[in-house]
Amino acid sequence: MPRLGETIEAPAFDMGFGGKGANQAVALAKLGGDVLIVTKVGDDLFGPSVKKNFERFGMDTRYVDIVPGMSNGVAPIFVDPDANNSILIVKGANNKLAPEDIDRAADDIRKCSLIILQLEVPLETVYYAIEWGEKNGVPVILNPAPAVELDYKYVRKVSFLIPNETELETITKMPVSTLDEIKSAAGSLIKEGVKTVIVTLGAKGSLLVTEDGEELAPPFVVKSVDSTGAGDAFIGSFAYYYTKTGNVLEAMKTANRYAALSTTKPGTQKSFASIDEFEAAGS
Repeated sequence: MPRLGETIEAPAFDMGFGGKGANQAVALAKLGGDVLIVTKVGDDLFGPSVKKNFERFGMDTRYVDIVPGMSNGVAPIFVDPDANNSILIVKGANNKLAPEDIDRAADDIRKCSLIILQLEVPLETVYYAIEWGEKNGVPVILNPAPAVELDYKYVRKVSFLIPNETELETITKMPVSTLDEIKSAAGSLIKEGVKTVIVTLGAKGSLLVTEDGEELAPPFVVKSVDSTGAGDAFIGSFAYYYTKTGNVLEAMKTANRYAALSTTKPGTQKSFASIDEFEAAGS
């Protein structure tokens, strides 16, 4: 990675659709999930294409609004030779997603099995959606990324909090350099009243933590070329298989495999397997 003030040559450039919520929605759709997406896109070069991309995967885009005079959300990503990545987030039109947009889509969200939220939209809107889900009996998955300090008054109301190690460290302000430290940090969230914490551990699998204890879902070992979007692949596939089976640990194991396979190809959404490709890949 370039250091401050440094310019280095990179071997290749690639561009594709992204965004955490968008990636998670695409993973769900590619596996056969019925996806309603509520978001904002820009009126720049990218916004209308993003909406068409959602439609290409069969998503319900009635609540995808184009915001005049704003750029679309973008995320420049830098990948090193070991498949590690660094990302800059520009929220753009995502910053215009408001509580009123939840209300406008309420009748259709009420029909959903799960609400999946991320932090690339205003925190006020995230909190509003969490409370809306609790009041209307729709379980909520919160992926706290990009990580910020959270208000436990709202986080206690989600069904699943799914951070990665770095996000867990930011949220809890506790060390996460060992598995025991990760368990302690996740356990502190349980003590705060969070129902279920799932920590994605990359090549080490994923960790389930509840008030009943912890359980590690083992990794699926592959040769990675680009880990970008693997966390989103995990969340989208976890949501799909959890709604199908109701079994959290089995859904985590399947999601570990789906996310691992996504790292064997470059990019985010285009690296996610369809249901046919995933089933053909075996276990």
